[in-house]
Amino acid sequence: MQIRTGIGLRQPHYEALLAAPPPLGFVEVHSENFFGAGGAALGVLEAARGHWPVSLHGVGLALGSAAGVDADHLRALAALVRRIEPVRVSDHAAFARAPRRHGGPVVHGNDLLPIAFNDAALGILADNVQRVQDALQRPLLVENLSAYLRWADDRIAEPAFFNELVRRTGCGLLLDVNNLVVNALNDGLDEDGAAAAACRWVDAIDAAAVGEIHLAGYTDAGDIVIDDHGSRVHAPVWQVYRHTLRRLGQRPTLVEWDTDLPALDVLLHEAALAGAACAEVAAG
Repeated sequence: MQIRTGIGLRQPHYEALLAAPPPLGFVEVHSENFFGAGGAALGVLEAARGHWPVSLHGVGLALGSAAGVDADHLRALAALVRRIEPVRVSDHAAFARAPRRHGGPVVHGNDLLPIAFNDAALGILADNVQRVQDALQRPLLVENLSAYLRWADDRIAEPAFFNELVRRTGCGLLLDVNNLVVNALNDGLDEDGAAAAACRWVDAIDAAAVGEIHLAGYTDAGDIVIDDHGSRVHAPVWQVYRHTLRRLGQRPTLVEWDTDLPALDVLLHEAALAGAACAEVAAG
């Protein structure tokens, strides 16, 4: 059985990865870093595409924004998709764009801000996802967010919210297991309780909709747990990942590491651990 684990393609690792390409299932990049019409970065991405499938993961569509999707951003993404022909395209269930109070250009918050889980937010998200899918002529994967607050008008359980988004738009889901654990820890649960809560979340989601899984490390800062993608995957996340594989079956899995990047061997070892978990669960 092919183990479909991947890593993020990050600039400090470009040379080593391309000089001796390891047997990865895929590599993933942040779409916005490759919006230019040419240049060295795009050349590296095209070279990488010769060795591995490429997944485009965006951080700027702001899919949950009532102000809508930025047309220029969407055009640039569509051009990149046509050029690279990625295996998957994804972004987050977050908002970042809002109109100014007294008119003028829309403000972009340059962050992944949490949306409410209610009917109004669902309608906005669904409309924006559909617009992106129409432009790209392919399904989009939408990622669940790590959030540090909850809205007072939340009315829908998060898994049910995503299930309904899938039903309305035909999109897929990018299931970030680390985000589930981080949110549960920030709800005051210990690691065992957080893992159990995350597993219940996974059990409630539409299994057929999940097109990719993300794993990452987090930092426990004492009063808050931060989803910083800056360390090895923690034990509760591995626990939930194995549960997820048992429920969903194997899915393409990315080890995210975006801050305090380690030596490439460390990152490849984390991807190998994910591959080993896939093989272990598949073997029963």
